[in-house]
Amino acid sequence: MSGRFPIEDVSPAVSCGRYPAKAVVGEVVPVAARAYREGHDALGCNVVWLGPDGRARPFTRMRPGEPGQDRWHATIVPDAVGEWIFTVEAFQDPYLTWQNAVTKKVAAGQGAAELANDLAEGARVLTAARELVEAADRGRVEAAVTALGDDGLALSRRVAPALELADLLWAYPVRELVTTGEPYRIWVDRPRALFSAWYEFFPRSEGAVLATADAPARSGTFRTATARLAGVAAMGFDVLYLPPIHPIGRINRKGRNNALTAGPDDVGSPWAIGAAEGGHDAIHPDLGTPQDFRDFVAAAAGQGLEVAMDLALQCAPDHPWVTEHPEWFTTRADGTIAYAENPPKKYQDIYPVNFDNDPEGIRAEVLRVVRHWVGEGVKIFRVDNPHTKPFDFWHWLIAEVKRTDPDVLFLAEAFTRPAIMHGLGKIGFTQSYTYFTWRTTAAQMREYCEELVAAADHMRPNFWPNTPDILHSSLQHGGPPMFKIRAVLAALLSPSWGMYAGFELFEHVARPGAEEYLDNEKYELRPRDWAGAQAQGRSLAPFVATLNRVRRDNPALHRLRNLVFHDIDNPALLCWSKHDPATGNTVLVVCSFDSRAVQWGNTTLDMPALGLDWHDRFTVHDELTGASYDWGQRNAVRLDPYLQPAHVLTLRRPGTVAAVSPTPAEAADAPPELTTADVPDDLSGGTAPTTPAPADGDQTGTTPTGTTATAPAPTDSATKDDARWTS
Repeated sequence: MSGRFPIEDVSPAVSCGRYPAKAVVGEVVPVAARAYREGHDALGCNVVWLGPDGRARPFTRMRPGEPGQDRWHATIVPDAVGEWIFTVEAFQDPYLTWQNAVTKKVAAGQGAAELANDLAEGARVLTAARELVEAADRGRVEAAVTALGDDGLALSRRVAPALELADLLWAYPVRELVTTGEPYRIWVDRPRALFSAWYEFFPRSEGAVLATADAPARSGTFRTATARLAGVAAMGFDVLYLPPIHPIGRINRKGRNNALTAGPDDVGSPWAIGAAEGGHDAIHPDLGTPQDFRDFVAAAAGQGLEVAMDLALQCAPDHPWVTEHPEWFTTRADGTIAYAENPPKKYQDIYPVNFDNDPEGIRAEVLRVVRHWVGEGVKIFRVDNPHTKPFDFWHWLIAEVKRTDPDVLFLAEAFTRPAIMHGLGKIGFTQSYTYFTWRTTAAQMREYCEELVAAADHMRPNFWPNTPDILHSSLQHGGPPMFKIRAVLAALLSPSWGMYAGFELFEHVARPGAEEYLDNEKYELRPRDWAGAQAQGRSLAPFVATLNRVRRDNPALHRLRNLVFHDIDNPALLCWSKHDPATGNTVLVVCSFDSRAVQWGNTTLDMPALGLDWHDRFTVHDELTGASYDWGQRNAVRLDPYLQPAHVLTLRRPGTVAAVSPTPAEAADAPPELTTADVPDDLSGGTAPTTPAPADGDQTGTTPTGTTATAPAPTDSATKDDARWTS
């Protein structure tokens, strides 16, 4: 301990301050500390914080928490990208000490003579305060000093002006014996680091032509893939993630469905990077030229999409690095270079880099590659298997990149042990893949999300219901309603979510004995008839567009720390909310985990978490069906998975307004503001009349989804006997 008063348990602090905590521009960041002192004199605390420009912001006064715990709390809102420094200060507050003493003594009946010293002390403190307050308030302080010294006034009138300065002197305190704690860091990213909607597709499949008896297959290109951008943007995504776009090795190339032997038309896995045409800084010639890539990035930006690139630090056997730098790899006892293995899986088409051999040379080359693509307009990297590379390398690389380009973001594709996933977040990764895919019950999901909220200072989750490698059994066998369920959970629990192409077409057939797709797109071209599927009602795209619109329109969904779960008496249902105090915006969701049967449940809502009092009534508007209901703390809900498996409810009280979508340019990085405009029409087909509350006022109930006159009929994309679900 240094200084007069102890300051302990400061947060946010990652690994005792070894690494910076995380935040984004505009995020409300909670700061807390434990501070205390001897005796009965009053203690005050505040947060001092400096921006990336080194300029100190006005200090923020901290408020005491639960009585007797000596815990102090405040919030700060950073307004620029970069590293921020904050420090907690504790100080003796002579005004609060005086106020407490005088109030108690007057209440006990002591007179002016007995309070002579207290009156003089009050005048001393206020004289010091006069130099701290704004010029407009100095007259009030001077008048209070004068009153304290006026023997002709009754005691109550002598002290009243000074006691009335409590709010002013809270904001402009007299601080004595100031103790400054240790500095802590917060790395502040642009808003997309926390709030983003990702979509993954293979450019080579978009516009591809499959082989026929008369003609060979033809790969899609950046030019043909440009035609898909409007469809992705229409679903409301803002990040377009591309698997590796580099030349693909020919040595040990894998065939379809990961076959060891490739046929003459097999295109290979994009993750087997490098061939005679180049390595990590090159573009596969089948996709086009560097200029074609630049044009693609520009076209995506025109649709409100930011392109994310895969950073996979591994090589095909014919990658130029293998010839130029064989020391960068592991040589086995027989003299061959070791290929990648994850028993029982073998990746004969990939050589992992050995970072212990010539670490300086490898670091310099990888940094060069990353900066090359940053120069091409890429500011987001999805990093493949970062947990198989040294942590000190990533710590160094991310810091070096952010030193010159602080707006670059890194998503960790790390399906590994919890400590490693959290460790990658601590050393600088912006976001992380998660175990979301394998949390398939309401209890599992609630427990996991609560763990993620507790780790919000260092790890930002990105929820994906599927990837090219992962087709969970719930999607294989759950039918179309399960696709809706997983989309609702991913999009509305986490501020960032993503999905791999084909999810909206309900692709669900797995390779026998594996949790991955049959005819996996990693190893072959897979063109899809997007327009035909949507025209025939076989696409989830309109539903996904609604979810992303709801996300955009509601600032409460842009954050993670505000996730609160509410009790519901059916274990097949999950109920949660997010509330934004700055705008008053609140979203309440009830989602079923059962894709086969109707589920009923009764909620018991934590009303203060919704920004309401326990007895309040409020109107909820279902963004999926268009219906509105009158709700309170306890409500009965009915969810039919073949109509809608969830209620996605926005709360409204008299005098409140709904949020509207920003323009694509506004939505790129800034959260939308609330306006007085109405909510735009959605896909629900209208709004049902508000349901009256039952007479007893307890089980308020919703009209069961699907039983009102406005309920939509099931489409052929959500029917129980759908023939497409036969394998």
